Amino acid sequence: MKISLTNKKALVGGSSGGIGKAIAQQLAASGASVTLMARNETKLKSVLDSLSTSEGQSHDYILVDFSDFEGFQKIISCYFESHEVDILVNNTQGPPAGNALEKNIKDYQEAFDLLFKTVVRTTELALPYMIQNQWGRIINVASISVKEPLSYLALSNSIRASLVTWAKSLAIDVGDKQITVNSILTGYFDTERIAQLNAKKAEQLGISEKDVLSDMKSKVPLKRIGDPKEYGYLTAFLASDNAAFITGTQIPIDGGLLKSL
Repeated sequence: MKISLTNKKALVGGSSGGIGKAIAQQLAASGASVTLMARNETKLKSVLDSLSTSEGQSHDYILVDFSDFEGFQKIISCYFESHEVDILVNNTQGPPAGNALEKNIKDYQEAFDLLFKTVVRTTELALPYMIQNQWGRIINVASISVKEPLSYLALSNSIRASLVTWAKSLAIDVGDKQITVNSILTGYFDTERIAQLNAKKAEQLGISEKDVLSDMKSKVPLKRIGDPKEYGYLTAFLASDNAAFITGTQIPIDGGLLKSL
């Protein structure tokens, strides 16, 4: 399928590496002008250099720290004073791993600021242009733990569940304005985050990280974990006119690729 995002402007969170980087690269390859958003300027510059400009696109980046909500809010508000986007990919780093007994109320508040408030605020700022233009795509990078809670991800389980139900509510409210809102429930992909989580799980279970990875692969129908590039393909599809009929969904995806909705 040929996906064309020519003349579309995209803002991609958490795009200095991993899944966010793969999304940004695929959106650019499909013709979109992409603004990267993360906290590591060296990595952002490297990703920026890798983005396709085959259709005359102009790419940029902004430095933000999603874990500092007040600072983030100032920067993102300033950005939208002079910019608008057609495609918004909400993606942040994950909160610290740990089970429910290891977390306190302060941890949950910090996770709420990181995973929920940053997304809602960015979306609020992006929506006026989308509504005026009668076209927009809002795509949230969430987690499969929304449907299948993982004991060592208590913060992520809890807050991401709130995010996807908010997204469903928003999808209903903006659908008649030709704006779609979808959440991708991320499973197992070959990223630094997965490596970190596997190390935590290995420590808790008293086994090797290699055994954790082998067990993870065994649970996937294709017996492998996903390539972030594959995640980029799905996101580009959801950002295109080809997916105009899909909204309010929670799409699980992992090394078995797209699962049933």
